[in-house]
Amino acid sequence: MRKMLVGLVFVLATVVASAHVTVSPRESPAGVEQRYTVRVPTEGQVSTTSVELEVPADVTVLDVPAGEAYKHQTRRENGRIVAITWTQEIKPRDVAEFVFLVRNPRSDRITWKAHQRFADGTVTDWVGIGGDRRPASITKSTVGQ
Repeated sequence: MRKMLVGLVFVLATVVASAHVTVSPRESPAGVEQRYTVRVPTEGQVSTTSVELEVPADVTVLDVPAGEAYKHQTRRENGRIVAITWTQEIKPRDVAEFVFLVRNPRSDRITWKAHQRFADGTVTDWVGIGGDRRPASITKSTVGQ
């Protein structure tokens, strides 16, 4: 019985740990144009209302396609897109995906920090390093290919 309980706790912990805002693909060639998808699940009992993605300084956003089910806004600094916010109600246990196109940097990794806003006014920041409770999503670059 104890082994079964430990196994169940491990499975539940794995599900919760993997259910966060992610950006894919997880690996992409450096210096190329790449289509990315932001996946936003609503894990709790309160609907997600929006998600903001910070655009790293060495990433150039080329396009943010419009969608029928959501709205999006971009924030610019010195003419460069530094953040994208998608607004859509994502009910509990549902998932939404949003797409954008960038030119990858020539660095070895891209760290995608995200801020998930909920209908009750709370915010979950997915900005930590790997192993944190709320990690930022990482895309590893295939440098030199």
